[in-house]
Amino acid sequence: MKPVKINLIGDAKEEYEKLNKIVGEEISKGISSSKNQTLLRSIKTKFSFIENNPHYGEPIGKNKIPKKYKEIYGVNSLYWTKLSSYWRMLYSLSGSDVEILAIILDIVDHKKYDKILKY
Repeated sequence: MKPVKINLIGDAKEEYEKLNKIVGEEISKGISSSKNQTLLRSIKTKFSFIENNPHYGEPIGKNKIPKKYKEIYGVNSLYWTKLSSYWRMLYSLSGSDVEILAIILDIVDHKKYDKILKY
């Protein structure tokens, strides 16, 4: 099996970096448990699951892939997975002869997820 590499881009990268910063600040203040820390752990756990099985997430039908993802990122497959606190992570897969690339497109709360997929 080819190795799987996780690549955060766009909004997902911004959200992940923001969350990492918040969690770092919480830890430096002695806060050992918070919704932010739980969410970050959840994201990291899903990264591990995807690295072990890139098709871990639930597939989204090709006709439901947002136009933005198709136009900006050239996405032709889309998966979602649950995170803690009703958050969702959206990702696509791309591959080569050498590796599989899991492209993390969005890390969003459920309300924004519904809006992105027009539910």
